[in-house]
Amino acid sequence: MYNSLPINEVVDSISITHKFNKKKLIFLNTSDIGNGKIINANYYETKKLKGQSKKTIKKNDILFSEIRPKNKRFAYIDFDETEDYVVSTKLMVLRNINTIVNNRYFYYFITSENMLNLLQNRAENRICSFPQITFEVLSEYNIPVPDLPTQQKIAAVLSALDDKIELNNRINAELEAMAKTLYDFWFVQFDFPDENNKPYKSSGGKMTYSPELKREIPAGWEVKKLGDWIENKKSGDWGKELGEGNYKLQVNCVRGTDINGINGTDQCNPPERYILEKNSFKILNSADLIIEISGGSPTQSTGRLAYITNSTLSRFNNPLICSNFCQAITLKNDKYLYNFAFYWNSLYENNIFFGYEGKTTGIKNLLLDTFLETYNSILPEFSVIEKFYEIVGSIQDKKQKALAENQQLSDLRDWLLPMLMNGQVKVGGCE
Repeated sequence: MYNSLPINEVVDSISITHKFNKKKLIFLNTSDIGNGKIINANYYETKKLKGQSKKTIKKNDILFSEIRPKNKRFAYIDFDETEDYVVSTKLMVLRNINTIVNNRYFYYFITSENMLNLLQNRAENRICSFPQITFEVLSEYNIPVPDLPTQQKIAAVLSALDDKIELNNRINAELEAMAKTLYDFWFVQFDFPDENNKPYKSSGGKMTYSPELKREIPAGWEVKKLGDWIENKKSGDWGKELGEGNYKLQVNCVRGTDINGINGTDQCNPPERYILEKNSFKILNSADLIIEISGGSPTQSTGRLAYITNSTLSRFNNPLICSNFCQAITLKNDKYLYNFAFYWNSLYENNIFFGYEGKTTGIKNLLLDTFLETYNSILPEFSVIEKFYEIVGSIQDKKQKALAENQQLSDLRDWLLPMLMNGQVKVGGCE
């Protein structure tokens, strides 16, 4: 066993107010970080930043959310250029104050599954409106401290696993960019391959004017309501945490917060639930789509989308359903999947759904049926849809396999971490 130190003798919680001496700054809130990384780094006008925008950061700081530790809203700052960053007061800025403790080693300790579970239990037992912890709570725990070379080797082993996960994420980002570029060429610029395998519009392919869309589209393509793409809908279901009575069917429930994770751009931890056996029709199948119908913000509409493939389903131990804050849809033909998904995501990115949002107790709800029944879209010729499906399907399979590997690597890291920390497993070269 190793010696130990209280956490407050290893790190301090820093709260240095930003100078706000630039017109624009990158604001990091809890939703902008996850599982060790910064997910969103968006610039905002300094004068429009809210009061919670306060703290400065520097390289090797650890950002750790005070709210719901199990959501894994933490990040390690591994870059030098931090002057443009301002951090929410909802995030602790943990800074190393002890030279005998390797900062990466401490990071892996504080973000371990065991530690997050302990902190989550403490947060849920506090008397407050939501599960929250403070630095004082952190300070009640001790960290095992082997000699510095052993700490460095432990951190190196765990970092190697994280580096492989990050490499997979970068490859996936490139694959997604390739698929999006292909979609833009084929279905925005209309330069899909013609019968001679040449770009259709650029090679003089016939175009026809659409009065509904007020622009030209390829001859033979149709204009349909988005609802015409859809065969049926599957409502959401929160289920129950424990199986009881007729609640026997175990599933994983995809929430709005899991949608980006399904797509591979954020963490994904759909909780295990039990649903009524008679509601098995809500279970998601390959080529189903999940649409967020409740959420959004003043700057971003509701309506994020995730698509399900066989590779997606293989990442989880149980069948998938979506929560009541989402709705699933099944298309009339599986091969419409990627066309519909890319088209929908382009609408979301351009905030088209703002005009179709109702409000319930301040929460924005996407009026999905109204939108599907009124919004005109282009339905390409099926032969072009088939070609696009074959190409992008292969890309998405590669992405999902990388995400499955990431989950295995993450599980291995979490399995190794407590044994390395407690000295049950020795790193090569360590005594």
